[in-house]
Amino acid sequence: MPQLHLPTFPNGVTHITSELAFEKRDGRVTYFNGHMAVFTHDENDIASFRMITSQFCANGYARQSDISRAFGVTSISMKRWVKLYRGQGAKGFYAPRVTRGAAVLTESVVMQIEGLLAEGASNSEVSKKLELKLDTLQKAIRAGRVRLPAKKKKLAKRF
Repeated sequence: MPQLHLPTFPNGVTHITSELAFEKRDGRVTYFNGHMAVFTHDENDIASFRMITSQFCANGYARQSDISRAFGVTSISMKRWVKLYRGQGAKGFYAPRVTRGAAVLTESVVMQIEGLLAEGASNSEVSKKLELKLDTLQKAIRAGRVRLPAKKKKLAKRF
């Protein structure tokens, strides 16, 4: 007859489920399954925390509600992390965030704008010619993404 395996946890641990627990000591968080440590990360390493807790949920070791209750995270956050883990795996938590690039003012458009402004065209003429919103052009000029040509000094007329 097989012997029943009861989980044993070292003193000072917090239970997530009946078999899964964690302990925070000296700035490190260690997760235990029974008496065996399964993962360790720094207390401030949020990406590793999100990865391991979503892995526990995706693999069926814990429910999302168990993790939410044990760590005080929202259920929607857990849903997002589990979705990310299932879609991209562990690497999804460590990849740099994807951001949008310049949608309208690409390098070639900025070069065209600067060329037209250097020829003496006004902001409104440039925006009409390149089919841009005037506000977009003005905002880019204020932010320094589009450089205005240097103003020429007027010479005083002598009589």
